[in-house]
Amino acid sequence: MTPFFLDSLVTDMLRLRAICPFSWRAFQFRPFSYEPLIIQMNQCTDEEQIFDLIERNKATLSERQVGCAFNILWQLQQQKTSLLKNVEYVRDHPQFLTLYNLTANKFKLMNDETLVKVLYITQQFAVEAHDPLVEALVTEAWRRLERFDVNVLSVFSSCLADQHLYFSPLMGKIADIVHKNLETIQDLRSLSVLMVNISSLISRYFQEQLVNKTELLFDTTDSSEVDIARRTVQFLRNVKYSYLPLLERCNKVFLSNVNHLDLDSISKILSLYKFLQFHNFEFVTMAKKRLTEMIPLFDHPASFVKLFVALGPLAGPEEKKQLKSTLLLMSEELTSQQALAVLEAMEEMESRNSHLIKKIASVLHKHLDTYKPIELLKIIQALSFLHFQSKELFVKLRELLLSYLKISVIPSEISILVRAISMIPSPHLDAVGISRIEAVLPQCNLSDLNGFVTSVLTWIQYSHMYLGSITGKQLKLLQKLDHYGHQRLQQSNNLDLLWEELKSFKGEWLPESLLEETIATLQRLMEEINYKNVAGIASFISRTNYLSTLLLDRIASVVIQQIEKIHPFAILAIIFPFSILNYDPPQRDEFFGICMQHLNSYLGVLDPLMLVFLGFSFATLEYFPEDLLKAIFNIKFLARLDSQLEILPSSLNTRAQFRLMELNRAVCLECPEFQIPWFHDRFCQQYNKDIGSMNGAQQQIYKMLAEVLGGINCVKASVLTPYYYTVDFECILDKRKKPLPYGNHNITLGQLPEMHWKSNTQIVGSRLPPGAERIALEFLDSKAFCKNIPHIKGKSAMKKRHLEILGYHIIQIPHFEWNSMALSTKDARMDYLRERIFREGKS
Repeated sequence: MTPFFLDSLVTDMLRLRAICPFSWRAFQFRPFSYEPLIIQMNQCTDEEQIFDLIERNKATLSERQVGCAFNILWQLQQQKTSLLKNVEYVRDHPQFLTLYNLTANKFKLMNDETLVKVLYITQQFAVEAHDPLVEALVTEAWRRLERFDVNVLSVFSSCLADQHLYFSPLMGKIADIVHKNLETIQDLRSLSVLMVNISSLISRYFQEQLVNKTELLFDTTDSSEVDIARRTVQFLRNVKYSYLPLLERCNKVFLSNVNHLDLDSISKILSLYKFLQFHNFEFVTMAKKRLTEMIPLFDHPASFVKLFVALGPLAGPEEKKQLKSTLLLMSEELTSQQALAVLEAMEEMESRNSHLIKKIASVLHKHLDTYKPIELLKIIQALSFLHFQSKELFVKLRELLLSYLKISVIPSEISILVRAISMIPSPHLDAVGISRIEAVLPQCNLSDLNGFVTSVLTWIQYSHMYLGSITGKQLKLLQKLDHYGHQRLQQSNNLDLLWEELKSFKGEWLPESLLEETIATLQRLMEEINYKNVAGIASFISRTNYLSTLLLDRIASVVIQQIEKIHPFAILAIIFPFSILNYDPPQRDEFFGICMQHLNSYLGVLDPLMLVFLGFSFATLEYFPEDLLKAIFNIKFLARLDSQLEILPSSLNTRAQFRLMELNRAVCLECPEFQIPWFHDRFCQQYNKDIGSMNGAQQQIYKMLAEVLGGINCVKASVLTPYYYTVDFECILDKRKKPLPYGNHNITLGQLPEMHWKSNTQIVGSRLPPGAERIALEFLDSKAFCKNIPHIKGKSAMKKRHLEILGYHIIQIPHFEWNSMALSTKDARMDYLRERIFREGKS
């Protein structure tokens, strides 16, 4: 080419650039090879091919091609298993640095989607949050924030979440944008991501709006969208809202895709369900099957620990043995967090494998300095439950906890530290520790105060038992805690906020010192009880054992009026306080009937355990819905129940079996017309081997009864009745009210009581002389009565009812009468027994 033509060409190009600058820029950054290069990138099957393309084209790469390169690199990582991923290798590659530099030069030219996606992928390749490029990308995204569509906004929120910026002003701005545009958002995938990421910043009202919006969009979502369902459950967990209608919908998605769920997904779902106390037998059963199939697939500590934690509590004996033996081999390789996860799983499994416990404790000991206060509390709780003893470990734990306590200023954290210190062997707290507690008391909520009281009571008990003294400082601190508790309750003016503080109560503080004030506060706010909180309030009342007819009547009224808005899964919690406290509301028949009607369509899908507890709760209230009983007493249901019992902790397993037996007994005695057979002989014989021991009051009564009735051969102790009730004492009076002697009948205390009828279901009176009556005397301790009034609770009332059906005349001896001043002498107690036995019997 001659110089003339070259000069002419340059002149023409400069004119073109001056006339049409945009076209020139497009020409400059969009070479003719643009489309073919994108196609070539999309055809790459490994990182080296991508890096080769970057190296050969780095001088001409456009911002869009840079974005495409990042995208392909991340897609290649996603296609690999966790063990094959090579994030560090990619990040440290020279051509990744080339991409990095190109991005730094071109990010302002990128469109919104490419900008945010490059930021996201850069972070996935472990580029630090304080890196200049990451900071520049975040700043540019912040500048464009208002114009982002919902998908780009959701990805950007995830970038901030990866940097743990959950409480940042920028995340707050995103929450505000979502709130303003919520009505127009139709993409549940993006919305679910945003919901999880902004959950720490939103109000209760906004939570409700998001839940309602999710419900509306859920029906339009593909049923195979497991990630959307999982994020929805994650959101509910983050805001601590066990919203049953949405949980049920998400569970259906999981069930329909269970064969495609991997270990990470199943592990996460089980963890979320546990936190939200959402129990679904079908999902747990299918998850157990899938996880069991995975046992041979994992031999790397990270994956195997996840499998151990998820499957361990559900596994059968053989699977548990296999899991523990494999974990034992890799125990030395565990990280601090893996060791903690294993320890918590062993606690849930009620493991007694001392060798494995010792190995895990050794790993924990090595890493103690790295744990947060809440993690130290979990370690102490688990080690105590597993009966692990190590003076050296507990000394180190105590030192760590005290060092944290000296610098902590957060009430909830101080409460955790104090609780942990109180659980260590030989618990005590010095003056410095007590002053730390006193300093934060005005800032504490009821949950924090309860934690402190539980700890102080532990110290007082220890001081009394082992040191023989209680310090004035301890008692003074207890009084201060009580004062602030009363103050907090009296200032409460919102039922939902109060419930948030009350629902975690587990100690004895509330029943002893603040119960009256708490119930008074609930009664003051009871107009705020509605379909959303009624199950929670009912559950709380069940735990207090306090009979407030005002509250229970309000609960029944709300249920009757708003039953359509209450999920059937919540009915059991609502019925519990009525059953436990033996209370019939004024609208009894309507209340029970509407609850049962609401349950009918769910009888086939409710957890077997829930159905058994429902049946038993209704039975204590003398309510026997035939549809419910038919759903329980059939072979198919009992087989499902057996399957569920296999995966329950031993204590809950035993409780469930007892409730089924008690329901079976109640139906046989009170509803013989249903013709449901009694099938618990073997079970009752197994669990009645250790009865027969008596407490001090019962031994007193036994000796006095022998005197009153004319001899030891006229009274029986710890008598086993038909249907396997145990009666404290039994005697027989003839028609002239004279005691009838037994033969060689009396038991040695602690042995199996004699059951002196041939049939275990025979009515008592059928073997007595004409006109005689069999009398059962029952000593009722404080557990048989409501906390606030001498009203007999449900189980004791049902036992009395059943013994009467069996032909007994029942004499109940309440503890408050037997231990009263009026009966402070032996003569007074003898007169009391004569009066009860000979004047209350049949004329």
